[in-house]
Amino acid sequence: MKAIIIDDERLARQELKNLLAEHKEIEIIAECVDATQAKEKINELKPDIIFCDIHMPGKSGLELVEEISGTIDVVFVTAYDEHAIKAFELNAFDYLLKPVQPERLSETIKKLSIKETANKLENNSPLSEKDMVFIKDGDKCWFVRLSDIRLFESEGNYVRVYFENFKPLILRSLNSLETRLNEKQFFRASRKHMINLSYIAGIETWFNGGLNVKLKDGKEIEISRRQAVKLKDMMSL
Repeated sequence: MKAIIIDDERLARQELKNLLAEHKEIEIIAECVDATQAKEKINELKPDIIFCDIHMPGKSGLELVEEISGTIDVVFVTAYDEHAIKAFELNAFDYLLKPVQPERLSETIKKLSIKETANKLENNSPLSEKDMVFIKDGDKCWFVRLSDIRLFESEGNYVRVYFENFKPLILRSLNSLETRLNEKQFFRASRKHMINLSYIAGIETWFNGGLNVKLKDGKEIEISRRQAVKLKDMMSL
């Protein structure tokens, strides 16, 4: 799990680093001295967890958390206990008091590990066309029904997702998506494309026994002869 430590005190950051060094499941990818720097690093590195002080120059840790993605687990690490209620109102994962006790930190890491494992199991489960999926690209987020996505297009280590007038990029491989999607709804047209069959507007024969598929938005996808045979069988052409 990738983590960022946010604290304006160097000694406090070092002490927490030393404690976290005992937990190999945590990888510290950055340290930040204030909320402004932290927000930049969070957007750039996309951590799973932040360990965040509350009282810092400029914006407080509480104000920072109000501005970042709710998918990041937040563990507040502070010398003050009066902010606990507000912290949990912001859905903080945990609230640790300085000086942090190793046993108390171990409890937090254990709970984080359990949650991470549960998420992985959940993420490997098949999706149906009625399922809603969360899509995040930079600061923009969408909650989209899977049946409304007409095309997945591979771009290196990313996949571009086409729905309505949007086409955000997500850090996911097309192969990993294919294992979770219903093959009767989404067809792997090529190494680069996976199309929603319900968005096909027309099909015509193409070179070397392949097919050219036209989607309802006008986008055209070429399908090899090998995949064309599978598509014909599926659609009873």
